[in-house]
Amino acid sequence: MAFWKYIKDQWLLVIGWLFFMGLTSLILWLSPTLHLSFSSISYLMLLGLLVLTAVLLIDFQLKKRWWRALYTPDHPPMLDQYLKNAGRADEQLVQEYVNGLLIEHNKVMEQVIDNQQAYKDYIDSWVHEIKVPLAALHLLLDSMEDDIEDEAYYQTENELIKIDEYVEQVLYYSRLDSFSRDYLIREYSLKKLVQSVVKTQANYFIQKNIHFSLVGEDQLVLTDGKWLEFIFKQLLSNALKYTPNGGEIEVDISKDKTGVMLSLKDSGIGIPEADRHRIFDKGFTGENGRLNEQHSTGLGLYLAKSLSDKLGHQLTVASDEGKGTTLQLFFPVISYYHETR
Repeated sequence: MAFWKYIKDQWLLVIGWLFFMGLTSLILWLSPTLHLSFSSISYLMLLGLLVLTAVLLIDFQLKKRWWRALYTPDHPPMLDQYLKNAGRADEQLVQEYVNGLLIEHNKVMEQVIDNQQAYKDYIDSWVHEIKVPLAALHLLLDSMEDDIEDEAYYQTENELIKIDEYVEQVLYYSRLDSFSRDYLIREYSLKKLVQSVVKTQANYFIQKNIHFSLVGEDQLVLTDGKWLEFIFKQLLSNALKYTPNGGEIEVDISKDKTGVMLSLKDSGIGIPEADRHRIFDKGFTGENGRLNEQHSTGLGLYLAKSLSDKLGHQLTVASDEGKGTTLQLFFPVISYYHETR
């Protein structure tokens, strides 16, 4: 705290001193037994002012130690650091109160963290448990393929695939905070990864008669294969959702001196300009998500963007409303110790 701010807070003391000195001087001036001149009274006032200034300076220096314990720009307050430098009674009262609040806060936070971890563990367990009946339903549906109409078969299979995707979204969403404990960076082939994801969406390509093309030479990128497959699956699912029957989806792989670019371009309805800057926001569905027959959760692109950032990749979007959307995933070149390539 600056000295002038300290003086400002001592206004009551200063006013009290002025009143006392004024009253004392008036009594001395009016006393019939004392014959004080104006200069003598002025000298007395000056001496009293020097004493007051000295007292305030000493008190200010003593309190600076306490203020530094509360806050300094180089060492901002932390919720795990308790106060321990109180000297005076009022400082000890503040110290006991603040430390009591910190203790109570830490207890509450520990309980919140424990509850959150228990909830995450439950979600992980639920996801793995639900996969068993889903796999059984897939097998059961396959066994009934010849007994039901094709339209009903494909419709049921699509709904099961959607459930699988929603369950997978829940799993990856619950793992966002623990990402640092669940990834392995290696070199992966982009073309193989893209082809693997496209195979899981083959039904949609066939039923909607969407033409798919993969252009460009294969490139190796440093990433986590499991997380990157999930990211690309969210991008591809989004493209399939908003591409009309008979449309086109193209994946282009390219490379320059700055890194590798994976572009996913569709001939869908595009994204309205007002929605483009918000499509990666959690829960945002936009105009297309509200009007489209296939309702959107608003989590797919949010998860794709969040995981891309954690992996060090850059996910961007470009769209022309009514003509299509291009989602680009950039893998920057990693050079160690400014090594030239």
